Amino acid sequence: MIAALYDHNPNPKNTQLARAIRRLERDVLRMGALVEQSFRLSHQALFARDLTAVDELPRLEQKIDRFYRQIELDCTAIMTLQTPTAQDLRFLSAFMQLVRDLERIGDYAEDLAHIAIKIFPYPPHQSLPEVENMSHHAQAMLATSLKALADLDEVGGRGLKQLDDAVDNAYDRVYQTLAQQRDVPGVVEPILLLGLAIRSLERMADHATNIGQRVAYIVTGQLL
Repeated sequence: MIAALYDHNPNPKNTQLARAIRRLERDVLRMGALVEQSFRLSHQALFARDLTAVDELPRLEQKIDRFYRQIELDCTAIMTLQTPTAQDLRFLSAFMQLVRDLERIGDYAEDLAHIAIKIFPYPPHQSLPEVENMSHHAQAMLATSLKALADLDEVGGRGLKQLDDAVDNAYDRVYQTLAQQRDVPGVVEPILLLGLAIRSLERMADHATNIGQRVAYIVTGQLL
């Protein structure tokens, strides 16, 4: 953890700054836990057809947005009012990018919940099991990215790029299935909604991959 990294230095240059960065790390991980919860609820609404799960999302979104704004403000204040080292600046710049990725995943979770409401009246589409697998995989990627952050695991962070390929491949398969459907009985709305769902899931996986890359940057100082 970031805290452990600072603890290895018995005489940190600025203990107040070190404590501030530790607090930021905790806040980022708390925000991440809220985003994970939001993602789980949207999954439940869409694939278990449990629309009661949607009711909790606005409250979670408000909390996520508050963390997002506060973390950005705290990072900016530290950069401008204190004297961060190059290592500190890596943490702070990565945190500011990380929370943008987390906030976007939360937004996409809300989009999935809205899709769940609109698609509810229709019978389940044949591609729904593969879309559900995409969601499971994207959720696992988010969890992996947050664990990489908590552990400062560069290898785990970089490894998310390979995990993202599975989501991209599933997206391509489902997209082709939806695009090539012929003689669709009734309205095409459920097909369009599934198209939006797989796009949201593909973007969520991309943002989880970004988080992994930010972790690698924190550890190495090198951009991928």
